[in-house]
Amino acid sequence: MLFEVWAPWAQHVSLHLSGRPVAMARDEGRAGWWLAEEEAPPGARYGFALDDGPVLPDPRARRLPEGPERPGAVTDPGAFPWRHAWAGRGLPGAVLYELHIGTFTGEGTFDAAVERLGHLAALGVTHVELMPVCPFPGRHGWGYDGVAPWAVHEPYGGPEGLARFVDAAHGHGLGVVLDVVHNHLGPSGNRLPEFGPYFTDGHHTPWGSAVNLDAEGSDEVRAYFIGSALAFLRDFRLDGLRLDAVHALIDDRAEHMLAELSAAVDALSGELGRPLFLIAESDRNDPRTTAPRKANGQGLHAQWNDDFHHALHCAMTGEGQGYYADFARAPLETLAKVLSDGFFHDGGYSAFRGRRHGRPLDRETTPAHRLVGYAQTHDQIGNRALGDRMTALAGEERAALAAALVLCGPFTPMLFMGEEWGATTPWQYFTDHQDPELAEAVRSGRRREFGAHGWTEEEIPDPQDPATRNRSCLAWPGGPREPWLLGWHRRLIAIRHEHLPPDLPLADVRAEADEGAGWLVVHSGPLTVAVNFSREEAATARLGEGGFEPLAGTHRCPPPGRSGGLELPPQSATVLRRASV
Repeated sequence: MLFEVWAPWAQHVSLHLSGRPVAMARDEGRAGWWLAEEEAPPGARYGFALDDGPVLPDPRARRLPEGPERPGAVTDPGAFPWRHAWAGRGLPGAVLYELHIGTFTGEGTFDAAVERLGHLAALGVTHVELMPVCPFPGRHGWGYDGVAPWAVHEPYGGPEGLARFVDAAHGHGLGVVLDVVHNHLGPSGNRLPEFGPYFTDGHHTPWGSAVNLDAEGSDEVRAYFIGSALAFLRDFRLDGLRLDAVHALIDDRAEHMLAELSAAVDALSGELGRPLFLIAESDRNDPRTTAPRKANGQGLHAQWNDDFHHALHCAMTGEGQGYYADFARAPLETLAKVLSDGFFHDGGYSAFRGRRHGRPLDRETTPAHRLVGYAQTHDQIGNRALGDRMTALAGEERAALAAALVLCGPFTPMLFMGEEWGATTPWQYFTDHQDPELAEAVRSGRRREFGAHGWTEEEIPDPQDPATRNRSCLAWPGGPREPWLLGWHRRLIAIRHEHLPPDLPLADVRAEADEGAGWLVVHSGPLTVAVNFSREEAATARLGEGGFEPLAGTHRCPPPGRSGGLELPPQSATVLRRASV
């Protein structure tokens, strides 16, 4: 077996295999690389010592059975006995479902989550989107402080557990998307800086020194993260990756790392003969993120659309603090603009930022599925002081209105685990840092952050308290009667699959709202959604010309009148099919 490691600063490197040191030789063909050929059975522990220093885990270790700061274990990624053939499932026409393995079930493992996959398949979901599963110190956490981008968190079930989960998902016809973090590593257990220039002080991010994507040595750093992405897609038969906070991938080179990554993923897709896709989380509202590389874009296949979430959240709750301020002045008109144009911030002034922000998308060339729309995500719930969900903030009736716009609107829809039945469990920020100083810094920092907004110290959940994680575990519904919201979500998803074209261009989307009357209508090709947000007053929404057939509604509504008006009771939504488009 060939052991290899990139350590350009080291004068000599030794492999420690099952406690036995072996001197490694320089690779004459690759600067900074060290090699050793040794027999090693599966499970054998190994690590590397640089210049007679301590034994460090392999930066490319595929399994870290004792945690990210201990030696890795030899494993064969190609040895898993896959049961289900999988031709892949692309992004157009997808319905995503974001879940966190550690709280999707009380057990918090891949194998426990497998038992719930039938529920998702029956709901009509097409892809499960897993929050990060790379190793981090401790047992419980969100996963965004991972420190080993090639491995899988052992308490969840390790790499074999992930493979079993993906295989079971495929057996239900579900694709799997994995959230990966390339913009930083966690604050504890990160040993990469000891191996080489993985980080640079030439740029800084909210997490400190930036990942080195453009300075000396950055060729190997880029290859490290791109290689990790390709390995997960190939070896675990994933369908796509969600890339965390790509605006923090600071890269001044002529070819941005994201364009290099998307080219590599497209090439792997051709090699494997199945569709693969990348979804960005981006704060920039930059059309280049999803524009094709041949048009000087970065070639990512979609991006999360926070503008849609923010406008919808303001319409649902009436909140207007912080970054919601830009959307709260006229939330229905803002929401109509987002539905029609893709972005709200497309070059206009943002009071929250104190400057102009974003650029407009090209409606004629942008497919609507390149934007992911959602009412709730781990961020938008968990970054609240108490982790309260939409149902806690606005009630089930308004959650049903949001579902109609998410699931029968133009964008690729995404649900957050439990949203489909109106889960009442909060989703709170929890950690399990093993370093006492870091644990206290996180605890006090969260209390200080929310204390500035009027919360008392006693009200803010302690991230380190196991009870905070336990409160965030889903309480699955039981009993003979299913929650009415669950049936509503299932019906909406079925309508989407039956009637909405997967390749709908943004140019075929049109939305109109009346802020004073409280109604909004969005036409997405053949589907129309009409919503009355008013809590007390009925409204007459303008549908426009053409015949409309009602498909589903939260309330009974009379059929549209000849003038194109639709009478909507308070807090109601109706989904219709247009007879002519």
